[in-house]
Amino acid sequence: MHPPSRQDYVSISFAGQGSGSYNNSKQWRRQSCWRKWKQLSRLQRSLILFILVLLFICGFAAYPTVTEHLRGLTDGEQDTDTNSVLKPVIPQMMPEPVKHGHPALPEQPSKRKLSNKRGPPILQNRLQRKGNTSDIAVKDKAADSKKEGEEEGVISWRGAVIDTDQATEGTKDGEKEDLPANQEAKLSKNSASWLEAVREAFRHAWKGYKDFAWGHDELRPISKTYSEWFGLGLTLIDALDTMWILGLREEFEEAKAWVATELTFNKNVDVNLFESTIRILGGLLSTYHLTGDTLFLDKAKDIGSRLMPAFNTPSKIPYSDVNIGKGTAHPPRWTSDSTVAEVTSIQLEFRELSRLTQEPHYEAAVAEVMNQVHKLDGKLDGLVPMFINTNSGQFTHQGIYTLGARADSYYEYLLKQWIQGGKKENQLLEDYLQAIEGVKKNLLQKSTPNGLTFVGELSHGQFSPKMDHLVCFLPGTLALGAHNGLPADHMDLAKQLMETCYQMYIQMETGLSPEIVHFNMHQGSTRDIDVKLADRHNLLRPETVESLLYLYRFTKDHKYQAWGWEILQNFNKYTKVSSGGYTSINNVRDPDYPSPRDKMESFFLGETLKYLYLLLSDDPNLISLDQYVFNTEAHPLPIWPSTA
Repeated sequence: MHPPSRQDYVSISFAGQGSGSYNNSKQWRRQSCWRKWKQLSRLQRSLILFILVLLFICGFAAYPTVTEHLRGLTDGEQDTDTNSVLKPVIPQMMPEPVKHGHPALPEQPSKRKLSNKRGPPILQNRLQRKGNTSDIAVKDKAADSKKEGEEEGVISWRGAVIDTDQATEGTKDGEKEDLPANQEAKLSKNSASWLEAVREAFRHAWKGYKDFAWGHDELRPISKTYSEWFGLGLTLIDALDTMWILGLREEFEEAKAWVATELTFNKNVDVNLFESTIRILGGLLSTYHLTGDTLFLDKAKDIGSRLMPAFNTPSKIPYSDVNIGKGTAHPPRWTSDSTVAEVTSIQLEFRELSRLTQEPHYEAAVAEVMNQVHKLDGKLDGLVPMFINTNSGQFTHQGIYTLGARADSYYEYLLKQWIQGGKKENQLLEDYLQAIEGVKKNLLQKSTPNGLTFVGELSHGQFSPKMDHLVCFLPGTLALGAHNGLPADHMDLAKQLMETCYQMYIQMETGLSPEIVHFNMHQGSTRDIDVKLADRHNLLRPETVESLLYLYRFTKDHKYQAWGWEILQNFNKYTKVSSGGYTSINNVRDPDYPSPRDKMESFFLGETLKYLYLLLSDDPNLISLDQYVFNTEAHPLPIWPSTA
């Protein structure tokens, strides 16, 4: 018998589909939601859609920041491998381009494991090891490049193909434990193959220039065309002495024929006094001395005389621009100032022109500039401001001191004029020594955490840890001075700064230095070098390999050759264009898409490859540094014989 029913319960029966059970299917729910959506007013539906779209946009915009933060947290938790240099991969900063032409080789994950770390390699573990830290860095980098280099192929950039084939050589794993003596012997034995690699790089760059820019100023290798600056065949003239030094006689004869038949300076064109002096006048004088061919001396006399109107100013401080056809000169349209580096870095060339022609007015004009700068107020312990007025002859924009752009080669030419003239002009030497002491006192600092020595900038008493790649001329200049009898601590400082300039390369994901870096000086910093987004470009500059040449010649330490070889490998990997030429790049922090700028500067052939060739040669008499002094465009001019 059933118990009596309870009054506090109600029994309900559902009439349903088939079995009579409750239907909670997805289809039923979709229909129900759709009915509810249709019941909303048009205003309500529009408002909801607007909010959803807004949330989607905000989420998309915040995604990179969130992932960067999460990766930063991961970096702090992961242990670093003390036996290798980290090879971080940064997030793509640009959308992956549509690739045309030759497709890139497919990636093989089994051969290449990429770290999820972001940012430059951290040096702490490597710098704490015993022994020669620089040698260890070379070995680690070489071993790491061996791993990454197992995938040979090309990088395709919007129809232009960048070769990576030559960037895969590295030290074999079994060679990492070699004794320094054995390592040096192997590096020396490699010299012949290294020199041929530089020749091949030059031939490749020359092919692009010859095919797409012959007789014009500079090659645009990606678009396979050219750009004009002065319309004077700038790359060809800049490369003349490089071809002679590298033994590329066929290419040299082609260029010489163009100079003889096509080059004319009788043009209605404005040229920059400084750039045309160091590249054209310097290049022609150097080629004359190397070859003995008076064709180049005659051309040098022509351009030299056409540049002289620049000195017709109230102060005798030259204007920046000259019309070599009309014989007129003027300052830039926006100012009556010239930069200090430009007016004080033309002396080697005009002095040599006077010596060869026996016409003293060339040397007199540039000597007057140096005399005036020597007497000016506004210096700080021998350091000069960046600008000088062509009307008053006084420094302008005072209070800013740098060894980077607009001031750098002033210091270089103080020393080199003294050497060129037989070490007799004491005023030049005194100004140079005072300036180096000023650098030590005001601009020299060390980074955190690894204590890299660097040269910063001073602006109205405020120190900035900013250093241009241009400043990497300084290690070589210091070493040259020490070699010529200046204080031994100049060589010590040169070695420290050389290490810093090398780190500016190897701490970047492409192994190529940015244009400008900032050094960390705050306690707790995890990396020494930071690079701002606007400073990540590489213009194929020569200053670091220039200094490596001096350091190798004077110390015979083969690690400097190894560093130069590594830089050449990375130029081949990230800047070489398969159709011919090399291109400057926008982003040294992104090895997957360095973003080509489509320009090969003339100094890549005139300076960078020349210095690399001389560095990797074991012949100290190949452009002996006791017989020649390089101008600031790497054109060797003879040291004057003694007339005592």
